[in-house]
Amino acid sequence: MESFVSLNDVSLSYGGEQGLLAVSGLSMSVRKGEFAAVVGPSGCGKSTLMKLTTGLVRPQKGQIAVDGKRVFGPISIVGMAFQNPSLLPWRTTLDNIMLPLEIVEPHRQRLGRHRDEYVAKAESVLELVGLKGFGAKFPWQLSGGMQQRSNLCRALIHDPALLMLDEPFGALDAFTREELWGVIRDLHAAKGFTVILVTHDLREAVYLADRVFVMSARPGRVIQERTIDFARPRPIDLIYKAEFNEIVHELREKIAEARADAVAYEPAPS
Repeated sequence: MESFVSLNDVSLSYGGEQGLLAVSGLSMSVRKGEFAAVVGPSGCGKSTLMKLTTGLVRPQKGQIAVDGKRVFGPISIVGMAFQNPSLLPWRTTLDNIMLPLEIVEPHRQRLGRHRDEYVAKAESVLELVGLKGFGAKFPWQLSGGMQQRSNLCRALIHDPALLMLDEPFGALDAFTREELWGVIRDLHAAKGFTVILVTHDLREAVYLADRVFVMSARPGRVIQERTIDFARPRPIDLIYKAEFNEIVHELREKIAEARADAVAYEPAPS
């Protein structure tokens, strides 16, 4: 199947070519409709990969393409959700969700004349994530899990073809996190968008993804692709199965090797 997202031999240094080398020789390919997860040691460039893919930063070397088009700047077919929901406290939940419609074309031009249509759409997305009736609430009236559900709604309101998730559940308690795994699992099944999830949580990666990409220590590059063959939809009790945890341990060992290699090759202080 043809790639929907591709990075080919990408390198990026922060602070110019003589600055901090974040990724080097980074190549990966994600198919349309696929759920991909990216894991690796801290500082390996996972979040940099996200910024590169969405056009928020440009590489010094290599090529990036999304939906068959070279990426030279920010792209409009992407929705993004981060660990911090960053909901504006003076806007209601509904108005926070509709914020991208005020920015992204063609919705920006249509919003004034078709506001009722967009409000109905936002309310339907709220219902999908279990927040029916909470549109009039302000962020400070919502729990952390509810805020993150709202954050997912905001990322999806403009029907993006690509959803980029950067540690979206990392700040939540274990029970709420597992609840939201089910939410994003069901949204992906219903909507069919392509997902790239950046996470430190190996269980999260194995539970949600079709493929897991393991990155090396900085400068980051992909050192392993692991296909996850568990049938969908995946029940949450899968995470307690021996075959599930075998994959988690396999990935953990690969990351431990990457960290050890980084220490072994670290230059001695002068």
